[in-house]
Amino acid sequence: MSIKHFDCGSASNGPLAAGCEHCIRGSKMVLFITGRCCTGCFYCPVSLEKKDRDVIYANELKISNMEQIIEEAEMMDATGTGITGGDPFLNIERTVNAIRMLKGRFGKEHHIHLYTSTLDPDKVRLVSDAGLDEIRFHPPLIVWNDLSKTALREIANMDGIDVGIEVPALPEHEEDLDAMITYAHSVGIKFINMNELEFSESNWDMMQSQKYEILGETSSAVRGSRELAMKMIKKHPEIPIHFCASSFKDSVQLRNRFIRRAKHVSKEYDVITDDGTILKGIIYAENLDEVISVLKEKYDVPDILFFKDLERNRLEVASWVLEELANMLPFKCYITEEYPTADRLEVERTPLN
Repeated sequence: MSIKHFDCGSASNGPLAAGCEHCIRGSKMVLFITGRCCTGCFYCPVSLEKKDRDVIYANELKISNMEQIIEEAEMMDATGTGITGGDPFLNIERTVNAIRMLKGRFGKEHHIHLYTSTLDPDKVRLVSDAGLDEIRFHPPLIVWNDLSKTALREIANMDGIDVGIEVPALPEHEEDLDAMITYAHSVGIKFINMNELEFSESNWDMMQSQKYEILGETSSAVRGSRELAMKMIKKHPEIPIHFCASSFKDSVQLRNRFIRRAKHVSKEYDVITDDGTILKGIIYAENLDEVISVLKEKYDVPDILFFKDLERNRLEVASWVLEELANMLPFKCYITEEYPTADRLEVERTPLN
């Protein structure tokens, strides 16, 4: 058996699911369709602002109308979408409409996969008929060792859709995980994805109650999760298993998505870093028109190298220009590093004068 190793400790013993390929390239849009869920997994990492709330996000953008989903996909030139939650099957109508809308706008080649903990053949048929390409089931821990009593076999044998399982590698539950993988293979599941278990702001207390330990000061991963996943990869060469490390998500997947979106949203004067963040100069002043006059008339800065950002009440300027001029200007000047996301979260700000 040949095990392929990826960056940051991720690995697989076979081909990756198609949805994973889009994710690794950073070309997958994450569509959080609802925060509602009935499963109640103690390890659920969904943030407090989304958990148990019927909200929609496309990547970092909170959605108020469905057309914004298309706009966000266009902003990053998405080749695929991962629909997640919560549990998308708890709002099946919204989920079906989103799939049809995305396929209608971007065509059949736009790959869509979906995560759910609901093993319901009728709902699977609905999303499959709408155009879903791949479904990943997240069965509750309580049934990992008893999947024969669920509808997984029926679902696995449906035509026209790739069916897989995606769960965290839970230390102390090796026998349950082993039983689930064995049964999944026996009924024809196409792939298994195992994620490295992580602490988050929303699951911290529950994770501590399970006596899990954090891997280290610079990691939120759980000690022993990676080792269990690698053990399962080696033990089950008969079915493709992919282990996705927590650091891989941040260092590779998220970085590639940021770079992709930055190329589409950056202005002429922005500098895109190797991490996909955007560097720009900013000036704060009571009268931004006065600042513009100074830049144009006194220092001959062309219009293409600055922009009046009324939303944030600041003037954006090419970073290399502002670095040269800051000490000669009577305004507060900074270099800011921001994510290229809809919320434009600031990573760092450096004063220039």
